[in-house]
Amino acid sequence: MEEKLRSINLHKVPNHIAVIMDGNGRWAKGKGMQRVFGHRNALTAIRETADTASELGVKYLTMYAFSTENWNRPKFEVDALMSLLITTLKKELPEFMRKDVRVNAIGNTKSLPKPAQKVLNNVIEKTKDNQKITLTFALSYGAREEIVNAIKNISKKVVNNEMEIEKINEKIINNHLYTFNLPDVDLMIRTSGEHRISNFLLWQMAYAELYFTDVLWPDFRKEHLFNAILDYQNRERRFGKTSEQIETNE
Repeated sequence: MEEKLRSINLHKVPNHIAVIMDGNGRWAKGKGMQRVFGHRNALTAIRETADTASELGVKYLTMYAFSTENWNRPKFEVDALMSLLITTLKKELPEFMRKDVRVNAIGNTKSLPKPAQKVLNNVIEKTKDNQKITLTFALSYGAREEIVNAIKNISKKVVNNEMEIEKINEKIINNHLYTFNLPDVDLMIRTSGEHRISNFLLWQMAYAELYFTDVLWPDFRKEHLFNAILDYQNRERRFGKTSEQIETNE
C-alpha cells in the first residue's frame, strides 16, 4: 500500500471525487443478513474514504447516500437508513470538527424526516467554516429532478422579467443546481461491479473520468481509493481537445 501511495502524484489528485456507494445489500446477503446490516457496516468505508481523500489533498468528496428512487424501498429499510443517518451525523460531528471537514448536502432534503433534517442542518451549520475538505452527502437526490427544478426556477425568472432568455448560459444553469457551490466532478467511482451512473450528477459529470470496481462498498478501503486515483492519473483528460493540444497547452 505504501508503494501505491508513493506512486500517486499529489499535485494531480482529483479536485472533486464523487462516489456511488453500491453493494451494501449484496454484501449483507452474502453473510446471510438483512440489507440494513450492510448499510451499518458501510460506515467504515465512508469514514476511511473521507479521511484518505482529505489526506491526499482532495478538496471535494460527494457521496450518493440516498436517491429519490430509494424512497420506493421497503419502509423498514428506509426508516433504518434515516435512523442511521441521524445517529451517524451526531456521532461524527466531533470528528468533522477535529479533522476540519465541512459537511454539505444536496438533494430534496426537505423530504427527509424532520428529525433527520434538524440533525443534518445542525451539522452543516457547525462545520460551515471548516476548510480542509467539503464532504457532501446526496440525500433524496436525483439528477433529473435537479435539472427539472433548475429549468422551472429559471423559467419563472424569465416570465417575471428577472432574466433574459439570451442571458441563459452554463453558468446560469450551474447557479440553479443543488451543486451551485461545488466544482464539476473530476473522478466518479462506483463500487460493486455495476457500470452505470444511476441518475447521479448528470450535469456535473460531463467530463468526469469514470472508474468502476467490483469491490462491494462495505469492503472499500484506502487501497481501493489509491487504485482509483492512480487509474485517473494515468488517463489523458482532453476536454474535447486533441492530445497534441494538451501537450502544448493550446
